[in-house]
Amino acid sequence: MKVIDLTHTISENMPVYPGTEKPKLEVASTYEKDGFKETLLIMFSHTGTHMDSPSHLFSQRTTLDSFNAEQFVGKGIVVDCSNLKEGQKITMKYIEAVKEKADIAQYILFYTGWDKYWGTDAYFGNYPYITEEVAEYLIKSKKKGVGIDVIGIDPIKDENLTIHKKLFAETDIVVIENLTSLDKVGNDIFTFCALPIKFKDSDGAPVRAIAILED
Repeated sequence: MKVIDLTHTISENMPVYPGTEKPKLEVASTYEKDGFKETLLIMFSHTGTHMDSPSHLFSQRTTLDSFNAEQFVGKGIVVDCSNLKEGQKITMKYIEAVKEKADIAQYILFYTGWDKYWGTDAYFGNYPYITEEVAEYLIKSKKKGVGIDVIGIDPIKDENLTIHKKLFAETDIVVIENLTSLDKVGNDIFTFCALPIKFKDSDGAPVRAIAILED
């Protein structure tokens, strides 16, 4: 068994969505004074590699803490979209190229290679994003979730969050954003785990996302 970490590390100088405050990691207890170390974490719920729930956009929809834990584990497939250039769309042709595996998978993860810009201003530029047709496929095929290695599944300029709304309006699906290292997973079905912090009425939460590959 091989485990691949798909998660960015949370730090005070990490990239955050434009307009959001960066996280704070304050030393609350020290070895010298208290005999142990403890850290006070202050951050927004959509910091770093994180998961969105339907309640992120709709007040009466499902929160992360109300999902069964089974929701956060499933068969995954990485769809290679790394040939796309700035602002280009992830269309159904990428799904069609791996259709048999995509239909089996419960999580579809799109590899754009955009994580190479993590820590630079370019990360918040015109990254590739999924189309409404792809969103419709995710809904109709009843996927547990969709993930991507950019800041969002909608283009940065779409303040209406069209794709998010299409997915979350009536479907209990989760969205994982800011993934990394998807290029290390390969193109076979694997076990995907993305476990969010469990807090009350959670609209979203940081996750530790991993890929488990069988030998």
